[in-house]
Order: sequence, then structure tokens, then C-alpha cells
Amino acid sequence: MLDGRLSLTTPEGVRLLLVPAGPAMRAWAWGIDFTLWLVIAGLVMSLLSGTKLGKGIIGLWLFVSYWGYPILCEVYWGGRTLGKRAVGIEVLRADGLPVGWRESGLRNLLLVADFLPMMYATGLVCMLCDAHFRRVGDIVAGTQVVYRNKPRRRALVPDVPPLSLPYPLTLGQQRALIDLFEREAVLPVERIQELGTIATPLTGLTGAESVERLRRFVSGLTR
Repeated sequence: MLDGRLSLTTPEGVRLLLVPAGPAMRAWAWGIDFTLWLVIAGLVMSLLSGTKLGKGIIGLWLFVSYWGYPILCEVYWGGRTLGKRAVGIEVLRADGLPVGWRESGLRNLLLVADFLPMMYATGLVCMLCDAHFRRVGDIVAGTQVVYRNKPRRRALVPDVPPLSLPYPLTLGQQRALIDLFEREAVLPVERIQELGTIATPLTGLTGAESVERLRRFVSGLTR
């Protein structure tokens, strides 16, 4: 974990690179969720506090909403409450898969243990001592909070007249050609021309001329 990332492999053989979320980001997410809950709770109390029945409903609603809100969000909303969504983090199982009712229920009910002796002191100490920043609830439930990977926007291949390939290429070879021009903006010109020369058996040219022919091949592949 020299780069701070976890490398996990799912049962389907997909490799995941995940970055654990630290105490600061998790505190921001909790603060947003708690503030929203307080605002809604205040509105509910102002509407229903006039009768004994209303007070009973308020007590039940406060309990159910406080414990049910994060569980429902994590199960049905991709491991994210509104606070987690706002700061870009999510809850996953330790193997990188989405959380279920059992995992989410355990980690949220054990917030009581993390809160002790006051202000989530146990949870904070546990996160600081754990390599994956897990609190007690995460360790027991087998979960972890990580930064949500944002899909990268693919670069557009320049619009040039398409040209048919002189002979068929495999899917891997076609993907390599397309990737080259998607990353063209971050590669030195000399390196691009060197790659163009390497592709001489395909283009029949060298250097910049070979690159331009490859660009036309890619234009034909992506149309």
C-alpha cells in the first residue's frame, strides 16, 4: 500500500484499486447527514408535537429514521448516504462488493460502540490504528469506506478522413491503436513519432507520416 490503495480481486476476476477514506472525510459526511437529519427532525417535531399521540409518533420516527436512513441508503443507493455522496466516498464489503442488509445493519448499529466514551472517540482511535481506516463497526461487519472512483471521460480521436486497415487486426491491437490517440495529449511528440516508426509494418511509413496514417486508421475504427 505504498500508494495508499487497496488491490482487491472480485470473484469474477475483476481487479479493483480502492483508496480508503480517512477520518476527516468520513466526519464531513457524517456531519452533513446529521445536519440534514436534525433539520427534518425539527420540522417533524414542530408539526406533530401538539398531542400525546404526536409525541409518540415523533419518538418512533426519530428512532427509525436515525438508524434506518443510513442502512437504506447504503443498501439501495450504492453504499452512499447523502453525506457520503457529497464528499465522494462509499461503503463496500471488505472484498470490494456492494454491502447488503447484514453488513450495513451491523456497521450502523455498532455506531454506539464507536461513540463511546464520547464524540466517537473509540471509532477515531480505531481508524487511526487500522491500516484501512476502519472503525469498530467496519471491522465487525467486514466493510470499508473508500473513495468512489469517478469514470474518466474518454478523449476524442481527432476527426480526420478515415482509412481502411491494410489487413485485419485483433481486438487487442485495435484497442491499443485507439488508446494511443486517446493519450496523445499527455505523450511527448518524440515518443508519438517513435511509436509511429514502430508501426511501420502496418503503415509503410515512418515518424510523423506513420502517425498521421495511424490516426486515419483509428478514425475508421471509431466510426
